[in-house]
Amino acid sequence: MLARASFVAFLPAADLSRARAFYERTLGLALLEETPYACVFDAGGTPLRITRVDEVIAAPYTVAGWEVADVTAAVADLAAHHVSVRRYDGLEQDDDGIWEAPSGTRVAWFADPDGNVLSLSQPPA
Repeated sequence: MLARASFVAFLPAADLSRARAFYERTLGLALLEETPYACVFDAGGTPLRITRVDEVIAAPYTVAGWEVADVTAAVADLAAHHVSVRRYDGLEQDDDGIWEAPSGTRVAWFADPDGNVLSLSQPPA
C-alpha cells in the first residue's frame, strides 16, 4: 500500500532554535521549511521533520542514521563541530568510537542536543 509513497522522518526537539542550529550548521542539512511547530530539513532526499515538543523522552537506541562513504572522516567532522561519539559497554569500539559489526559495516553513534541517538554507518567495501 505504501511502497510508492514518499517517506518522512520525524524527530522531537524541545528547543527548535537549538535543533535548527544543530541540524543545519553542525550536520549541514538544508532547511526546507520552518514554522513555530517544526523545522524540515533535506536529509539526503528524505524530509526530516524536527517537531517541537514540550519534553523529549530520548530513546536509548538509534532513532535515525546516515550511510556514509567514510565513517572515520564523518566522525572527525563531527568532532570538529564539538560533537562526541557515544561509547557503549560491551561493544569494541576503536579509538574514534567506531564499532565494526559482524557484517563488516562500521558504525558510530552520536546524539543531537535533545539526546536523540543518531548513527553513521559505512557499508563494507
